[in-house]
Amino acid sequence: MRVTSPQQRAGGDHGASRLLSTLQIDLDRDLLDLALTHRSYSYEHGGIPTNERLEFLGDSILGQAVTVMLYTSYPDLDEGELAKRRASLVSTVALADIGRTIGLGEHIKLGKGEELTGGRDKSSILADAMEALIGATYLDLGPDAATALVLRLVDPLVRDPRRFGISMDPKTALQEAAAERGYGAPVYDIESTGPDHQKTFIATVTLSPTAGSAEPVAETGEGSSKKQAEMNAAAAAFTTLTEG
Repeated sequence: MRVTSPQQRAGGDHGASRLLSTLQIDLDRDLLDLALTHRSYSYEHGGIPTNERLEFLGDSILGQAVTVMLYTSYPDLDEGELAKRRASLVSTVALADIGRTIGLGEHIKLGKGEELTGGRDKSSILADAMEALIGATYLDLGPDAATALVLRLVDPLVRDPRRFGISMDPKTALQEAAAERGYGAPVYDIESTGPDHQKTFIATVTLSPTAGSAEPVAETGEGSSKKQAEMNAAAAAFTTLTEG
């Protein structure tokens, strides 16, 4: 795998060079741009290609790499436990967590509407861009490089039980963390936007202290389903509660 001098392809763009350095890949600049192009940007720029096809490819590569890693690393786990761990590592919550860790949001090309509504930190947008980058790596550098990238990205989650737990079941993790810190049970409210065939759900989770001087906590998350929105909101609240 080529991991040296990403500047050779990224030209003078310091931001792109920094991202490639973080990812430890030397990726074709056109593919990098495509992987970072959200459909909202495409809509405002004449319908240029988006990262959605790369996302489709990256999703498959991600799933295969994680499946093989879990199968070989945990020979004592049964099928059910392996499936649960795989689901957590390829989830929107986990991919968004990885994206935030590497500062991916600042590099994504967004339309003005998404920019104004906090799109750079939306879990769905971050997760899609992560998958697109994996797909672009496969096309440019080959399957071995793409697998190596996936393993580097998920390794911090696998090694950190706290982060792995929140990725696996953020609602349960939030409830346990809230109880430990003197908060009542999380309360979720759901709203939706968009047409019936393409709704976006927005969940707000609120934590109220049961004693002491703790401040209330409220965070939001969005997704293509109510469950996904609640999970993303729970993950955001968990981070606020445990790191804020």
